Amino acid sequence: MRNKAEIVIIGGGVIGACIAYNLAHKGMKDIVVLEKNYIASGSTGSCGAGIRQQWGTEMNCLLSKKSMEIFENMNESLKVKRDIELKQGGYLLLAYSEKEFKQFKENIKLQNSIDIPSQLLTVKEAKEIVPQLNIDGVKGATYCSTDGHANPFRVNQAYVEAAKRKGVQFYTYTRAQDIVTQNDEIKSVVTDRGVIETNKVVNAAGGFSKEVSLMAGIDIPTKSERHQILVTEQVNPILKPMVMSFSYNIYCQQIPDGSFVMGYGDPDEQHSHNIKSSWQFLEKMAKKSTYLLPFLKDIRVIRQWAGLYNVTPDAQPILDESDKLKGFFMAVGFSGHGFMIAPFTGVLMAEMILGERLSMDIKLDVKRFEHDRLILEPSVV
Repeated sequence: MRNKAEIVIIGGGVIGACIAYNLAHKGMKDIVVLEKNYIASGSTGSCGAGIRQQWGTEMNCLLSKKSMEIFENMNESLKVKRDIELKQGGYLLLAYSEKEFKQFKENIKLQNSIDIPSQLLTVKEAKEIVPQLNIDGVKGATYCSTDGHANPFRVNQAYVEAAKRKGVQFYTYTRAQDIVTQNDEIKSVVTDRGVIETNKVVNAAGGFSKEVSLMAGIDIPTKSERHQILVTEQVNPILKPMVMSFSYNIYCQQIPDGSFVMGYGDPDEQHSHNIKSSWQFLEKMAKKSTYLLPFLKDIRVIRQWAGLYNVTPDAQPILDESDKLKGFFMAVGFSGHGFMIAPFTGVLMAEMILGERLSMDIKLDVKRFEHDRLILEPSVV
C-alpha cells in the first residue's frame, strides 16, 4: 500500500471512481481511492440507475444533459470490457394536478431552450406511449426519448478500469479511520492498513459523507435515509420508458434483461444508516405499481433491497472545497440523483481540484445553507 499520494479519494462508488478517472485523464499522478467494501457496494450498487434530463432548474438540466452525452459515448471513451447497458427508452412523467401540469409546462420551456428534446403530452398521447397505463387522475405528461437507464455496476467498473489504466490505485476493503490536519491543512489519511501522507482529500463517501467530514473536523448538513427498491422476474419487453410521477411518488422501468425495477420515496423514513428491507415497502409498492400499471399484478417479485440516499436540506449535492480546511473537497449529498449526473460531476470536480475554470457555472457550495441560498428543484421524487 502506498504511504504517499497526491490526493486520496474516500469512496469507490461511481462518484469517487469518476473523479479519479478525470483527474488521471488530466494528468494528475499518485491518485489513491479508498473503498471500505467492494466496488459499487454502497449507494451506486443499490440505486435504480435511471438517467433523466427532465428537471426544473437550468443547472440540473445541464448537469444531466452533459452526463447523458458522456453515457452515450462511454463504451468507446472508456474502452469498456462489458457494455454499460445504456437503454434510452425515455422517461414518461405524469402530472396529477393542474398545478403540477403547469409546472411541467415551465419545465419543458426550460429544457427545450437548452436542446433537451422533451415534449409536453396530453393524457391521450401519454396513453399512446404506454398503452397499459391507468390514466385515472392524470392531467397531462411529459416525455423525453433520450432519457434512460444504465447498469450501475458496469458503469462504476468501467470508470475503475479506465482509471487503473491511467495509474490510479484502488484499495478495496480499506477503511479510512481519520484525517490528520494541522494549521488548517491536511497532512495524512489514516486507514486500517496504514497511513497515507497527502494534502488533498475528496469526500465521495455517499451515505457516510457526514462521518468522513467529521474525521476532518468539518460538520456538513448531510443526512442519510433508506430508500427501498424491488425487482421482478424477467418477462418479454412490455414497457419502453421509465414511468414516473413526483406527486404519486413512484418510478417503474423495465430494464434490458426484462425485469421491472421500481421504488418510491417514503416521506416517513427516518434518517439512519438502516438498509434492511421491509414488508411494508413490498406491500405498498405492490399496490402503487399495480394501480398505475395493472399488468404488473401477474408478474412475480424476485427480491427487494435498500440503499442510502445522502440528502441535503435542498436535495441538491455539495460540490465544493471547504473554506475551513485547505485541500478538502466534497462531492456528496446527491439526494438519490448521484448516478445520473456522475459523469459530468467527475469532470467538474477534477477541474475544481486542479484549479481550472469550471466547464459550467454551479452554485453547489456548502456555504449556501448558511446564507439561505437554497436551490429549490421542483422535480424530485
